[in-house]
Amino acid sequence: MATLAELNSWPAEKAREELLRCCGCAKWAENVLAARPYRDRNALFAAADSAWEKASSSERLEAFAHHPRIGGKDALRAKFAATKEWAQGEQSGAAAASEAVLDALAKGNEEYEAKFGHIFIVCATGKSAAEMLDLLKSRLPNDAKTEQGLAAREQGKITKIRLEKLIP
Repeated sequence: MATLAELNSWPAEKAREELLRCCGCAKWAENVLAARPYRDRNALFAAADSAWEKASSSERLEAFAHHPRIGGKDALRAKFAATKEWAQGEQSGAAAASEAVLDALAKGNEEYEAKFGHIFIVCATGKSAAEMLDLLKSRLPNDAKTEQGLAAREQGKITKIRLEKLIP
């Protein structure tokens, strides 16, 4: 956690590192960084939204790659140490899931990744594992363009939640 004044005054490297914890797209972080100083949180959130709306397909995929799979505990421990606490809280609904639901999530994630080329992105905050599984299943019939747009909207929600955690 930090204050807005701290974000505004951090050296670029430190601010970039913290912003990348919120959204793993380098260009997004650079665009948000370049708009400093922010007069208030709303200005920060608006700049973050604007930067994300301009993200290209490859930039979206870069951000998606910075997330663990829903229910993927090994990924939370290894690859995503910098955002582990946030992701665990966001995915707390998956932590209490039955083995059957976790197995179905794992299978659904594999099918989703094979079809779309990236992990299933959903703003998991407040959702049970069963709800996330239902969402995953409902999005599998989508075409790639539609699905990337849905995933990008979910990434935007995740980014805002993380920015709110970074600058409470």
